Amino acid sequence: MTPARVLRSLYAVAVTVLLAAPAPAVPASARQTAPPATPAPRIPGVRGLEIGVPAYARADAPMLAALTATTPAASVVVLNPGNGDAPFDGRWRARADALRARTTATGERVKVLGYVHTDHGRRDPAAVRASVDNYLRPSGDGDGRLHVDGIFFDVVSRDCGPGNATRDHYAALRRYVQDTMHAADPDVDGLVVNNPGTAIADCYLEPGHRTADVFVTYENTYAAYTTGGWHGNVFDAHGAYRQGAELDPTGTAFWHLVHEVPDTAAMRAALRTAFTRGAGYAYATSAAMPNPWNAGPAWKFGPQTAYAATLGGTAPAG
Repeated sequence: MTPARVLRSLYAVAVTVLLAAPAPAVPASARQTAPPATPAPRIPGVRGLEIGVPAYARADAPMLAALTATTPAASVVVLNPGNGDAPFDGRWRARADALRARTTATGERVKVLGYVHTDHGRRDPAAVRASVDNYLRPSGDGDGRLHVDGIFFDVVSRDCGPGNATRDHYAALRRYVQDTMHAADPDVDGLVVNNPGTAIADCYLEPGHRTADVFVTYENTYAAYTTGGWHGNVFDAHGAYRQGAELDPTGTAFWHLVHEVPDTAAMRAALRTAFTRGAGYAYATSAAMPNPWNAGPAWKFGPQTAYAATLGGTAPAG
């Protein structure tokens, strides 16, 4: 680990201690609210905060057109054709290619992920793999090339399951994604994201059994995010929450999604809070339920991607 990463790890551990939350048995109303977020120190050479956008809109929707044109570009974009089950056809592949041609604040290309739902681990594994294949082995007029950089597994269980069975189910899905992508392009490993939408059991990040590269550990409102609705990125077998910095040496393992953000100032506050809470990726939008991910925020995408680039280091992790 470089000296810069050591510094960020020490900083993150300190924040972990400050933000440690009580066990899940404590009622939400009795939990302490998180301390106000303050900007993290900028450490050269270490990744700062990047923007990852779940774009649950049509291939030709204004939201995706705006994302494609944004400078600097978002680091990650999730495409969702028909809840992940509509054909990833030529229109979608063209949109994915246009997004992947854009440049982020780190000087890298945008990573595009295909959406796949898992029903908390209860969906038939064969059906899940078929949804993965929709992106990685598209039928019809597919040209044999990969048009995505990985898979975004949604509705993911947060618990290990008996004997870690649920965790192992997701680990197997990660291997399937990686093996399938490697077969198509030996130089590609594939990015896998798990979205439980809340803190995840730390068994999911256990070396040798890790289920994803990135975990969405918050998906909820701005009000909840700023008044005690976030308690940590991971929790242990005893139900104790923590930030999980020791499981994330590169600062890229956690992603926070915040909706119903009232204005631009609150957007910036949400991003600062995400960074202090150990998120490597975040997204804040003014859109609201039932689907806050099918339209862009009132302040557009550019102000958000530009502001995120000021939080922490922006150099790619080596």
